[in-house]
Amino acid sequence: MRIGRQASPHTAISTADAHSITIRGKDLCSELMGKYDFVDFYHFLLTGADATPAQSRLLNAALVAIAEHGLTPTVQAARMTYDADPAALQGAVAAGILGAGTVVMGTSELCGRFLHDIVSTQQATGEPLAAVVAEKLAQHKAARQTVPGYGHPLHGAGDPRTARLLELAAELEVRGPYLDALFAVEEAIPAVYGRKLPINASGSIPAVLLAAGFPLGALKGIPILARTAGLLAHLFEEASRPIGFLMAEHADQAIGYDGPPASAR
Repeated sequence: MRIGRQASPHTAISTADAHSITIRGKDLCSELMGKYDFVDFYHFLLTGADATPAQSRLLNAALVAIAEHGLTPTVQAARMTYDADPAALQGAVAAGILGAGTVVMGTSELCGRFLHDIVSTQQATGEPLAAVVAEKLAQHKAARQTVPGYGHPLHGAGDPRTARLLELAAELEVRGPYLDALFAVEEAIPAVYGRKLPINASGSIPAVLLAAGFPLGALKGIPILARTAGLLAHLFEEASRPIGFLMAEHADQAIGYDGPPASAR
């Protein structure tokens, strides 16, 4: 068998014929269109199950929370790419989304996996949560790794999006080991790293979504889906109020050259 191939290939997501489109067992036109909002449809498309009221509200809130955060590197890349080829909107969006890595946008998945590791270890060993957290943080520090989901260069005193997401989770009575781990890590960070690092949006989002039953393996898609909306808004503005080349010019002026001088001729 070839790597990555099913012995009997199938998909459970959708099928179509000349008269209908079926998605996860529901008819697109009669059962989904006009009856599901986009976020609930996304949850259904992803998992095959209808979102609970709590899952729906938290997923909506998470997507809104990280759809837009100013002229971030991903936005700048998208706007400059658009100016280079205004006919290729898809290319400009792709340029922005390609920046979804371990430093920008991808930290929600990293934090979710970190919290999952803590929860799984604590449940398997029966050790106190604080002891498991201290051990995992010590391992991160020894490996010279940052703690994903904690600290923010702008929101140093606390991420306002985190406060709202946690408030909403409390209102919906969403609780459990992932949120316990989230708070335990924040509490233990100063003793291990020597400074306080508040929970940021990339920490609160995976914690509340996992607590509500969202699949761990789908976490990275959340910032990608959210930021696509933000990029489309920036590119719509770029078409009438272009700043991409201006940003490139300012970058060129702000960064000095310190290489060898030109050789005399």
